[in-house]
Amino acid sequence: MSRILWPLAFGLALLGVWETLIIMYEVPPYILPGPSDVAASLWNDGPSLLKSLAVTLQVTLAALVLACISGAGIAILLEQSKTLERILFPYAVFLQVTPIVTIAPFVIIWVDSVFVVLLILAWMAAVFPVISNTLLGLKSADRNLRDLFILYEANRTQTLRHLLIPSALPYFLGGLRISGGLALIGTVVAEMVAGTSGESSGLASRLLESSYRLELSRALACFVLLSITGFCIYAALNWLSDRLLRNWHESAFGNP
Repeated sequence: MSRILWPLAFGLALLGVWETLIIMYEVPPYILPGPSDVAASLWNDGPSLLKSLAVTLQVTLAALVLACISGAGIAILLEQSKTLERILFPYAVFLQVTPIVTIAPFVIIWVDSVFVVLLILAWMAAVFPVISNTLLGLKSADRNLRDLFILYEANRTQTLRHLLIPSALPYFLGGLRISGGLALIGTVVAEMVAGTSGESSGLASRLLESSYRLELSRALACFVLLSITGFCIYAALNWLSDRLLRNWHESAFGNP
């Protein structure tokens, strides 16, 4: 219970200090709104903001699933061939280190669908941790067990299924937790760069629109919703990791 109460108490104390300083120094809302102003905006604009959040979340989850499947598949492919790893892994690094905003204009020109544009850019942000962590896990299988599989003349499929994948699972799940946050970040950046608007626009577009109009209460309300969404994605993936590992892997022993 204390794991929830202490962070909650600390957060409420920060909000109280924030509100007090706003009142004391009479800071206007268009410079810095107080927590009460943000709460009022969440209450008044909640339905429309939640609709935009659903658009952002749809892209985020689609990109995360795509990153999960493609990242794991690429890692398995690279582990099977050292030559392929030397050829292809630098391009995976390229996806990670290249800023999304530099690639977005080309993707927007080449792809007609806004959803596909956002999906591609969010996938680019999220896929590398899955590839690198899974590949590391596949290479971390116990050497003695590898020799045992060779001794019993296990083929590649049997070795992959019964040794390499179980060894890589904790690493894969660790990469997936990182990718969950990166998928949301990639979606937000992609929405800002793509400049989507209208009823089907995502929450990041609403945040930009509100900031341009100096409606900072609404902009901070969008920020709060995005932060809560990111935390929920991480918590869900962390829960999944614990459930998959708790009965056999040391990293999950003792977790509730």
